[in-house]
Amino acid sequence: MAVPQTPGSAPRVPLRALLRAVNALLRQRRHRAALAVLKGFRNGAVYGAKIRAPHALVMTFLFRSGSLREKLKSIAQATYTHSRNLAYFVFTYKGLMALQSWLQGKKIPFHSFFAACIGGWLVFGENNPINSQIVMYLLSRILFGLSRLAVEKGYVPQPKQDPFPLLAALVWGTVLWLFEYHRQTLQPSLQASMTYLYDDSDVWHDISDFLIYNKRPASE
Repeated sequence: MAVPQTPGSAPRVPLRALLRAVNALLRQRRHRAALAVLKGFRNGAVYGAKIRAPHALVMTFLFRSGSLREKLKSIAQATYTHSRNLAYFVFTYKGLMALQSWLQGKKIPFHSFFAACIGGWLVFGENNPINSQIVMYLLSRILFGLSRLAVEKGYVPQPKQDPFPLLAALVWGTVLWLFEYHRQTLQPSLQASMTYLYDDSDVWHDISDFLIYNKRPASE
C-alpha cells in the first residue's frame, strides 16, 4: 500500500527499504576496509565507556571529595575521555593499517607496529591521568608478553619452576618500598589506594572509625 504524500512534500523512503540499502552496502567487499575503520571507531568508543565508567564510579566515590554533582561530572569526564581516546586510536590504527596494505599490496608485521606508534603518539601522547593509566596497563601486559615470547623463541631457557612467586614478591616489595619512601613517584590513584590500605588503617578513635567508617564523619 502506498504511503500517502502531502502536497509539496518530499517522498518518504520506507524504513525497511533504507535498512535493505544499508545492509547491501555493508556486504560489499570493496568498502570493507573503510567500514572496518568505522566499526573500529564504534567499538573503541563503546569499550572505552564500558571499562572506564565502573572504574571511575568506584574510585570517585571512594576517594574523591566534593558534592554529588562534582563527582558525577568527574565520572562523566573520565568516561568521555577514555571512550573518545580509544575510539580515535582504533580509527587511526585501522585506517593506517588499511592504507599501508593498499600501498604495498600486502600486510606485513611492521605495518602493525608503525600504525600503533603513530596512533599512540597522536592520541595517547598527552600526559594526563587517563592516558597514564592506559599506558601503564599496557606496559605490564607487554612485559609479560615479551617474556613469554622470549621463552617460545628460545632466547631465554624454559624455567624449571614457575617464576611467578618470585615475580609477585619483587613487585610487592618494590611497590611498598616506593610507597613508604618515594610515594611521589607513584601514580596518584595508586597512592590513594595504598594510603587507604596502609596509612588510614593506623588511625582510629573509637569503634565507629575502627570498624564502621574509615574516618570519622566531618560533623563529629
